[in-house]
Amino acid sequence: MRISLLFFMLCLCAVPVAAMDKNDCGAGNCAECHTLDVHEAKSILGSLVDGVHDVKFAEVPGFWVVEIEKDRKRFPVYLDFSKNYLMSGSVIRLSDMSNVTQKYHAEMNRIDVSKIPLDDALLLGSPSAKIKAIVFTDPECPYCGKLHAALQEVVERDQNIAFLIKLFPLKMHPNAYEISKSIVCAKSMEFLEDSLAGKPIPPASCDTGAIDETLALVKELGIRSTPTLVLPDGQVVPGAKKADDLLVLLGSKVTQN
Repeated sequence: MRISLLFFMLCLCAVPVAAMDKNDCGAGNCAECHTLDVHEAKSILGSLVDGVHDVKFAEVPGFWVVEIEKDRKRFPVYLDFSKNYLMSGSVIRLSDMSNVTQKYHAEMNRIDVSKIPLDDALLLGSPSAKIKAIVFTDPECPYCGKLHAALQEVVERDQNIAFLIKLFPLKMHPNAYEISKSIVCAKSMEFLEDSLAGKPIPPASCDTGAIDETLALVKELGIRSTPTLVLPDGQVVPGAKKADDLLVLLGSKVTQN
């Protein structure tokens, strides 16, 4: 996750940490000797943030993860037990190379999936699948092509999972808008897959406002890139993922390769 200038400055302004023996929990429970609530966290951070929404012990030992808001965006930051060091940026769990910070960020920024109209979405997988995730894709995005191949593998391996694909053309791809209209008008997965493969697509066969509605929707939801996956619980997961990772994200019981 990109580190903002604000958080960089916060780290620079940190006060020297207290002696380590004062922060050590010893054999006891950290919650017994280290406490921090939302009100105190807001007092510590002051005008540097617009608000503090939650505080809990971080997966990283010796730190709380604090859910803050700045400029209408929510981010996780880490405050150490001395309450003098504030850190931000990606924390990677080395055992499985998972991005812990990205997980926190996704949990903090869930969206209401009921706000996403699906009349124009393409269905990949079985209509009777119990688990359905929404995917925002650009028909000229190479990373979308990589994700699409992973989506195909997922629905082959677990028929209980399906994907609803909405077309979100990015401005950096000048032909993507018209191609998206063609795909939506034809309701054609073949058109989408041809476009992702670099093949030409016929002109739109209708005059649809669905693409403009999607462009307005993603702005409201804070979705800025493709591909972006929206899980059934509203978590937003940007970027291409491998099939095994998608199966884990979607709670599949299918054994990974």
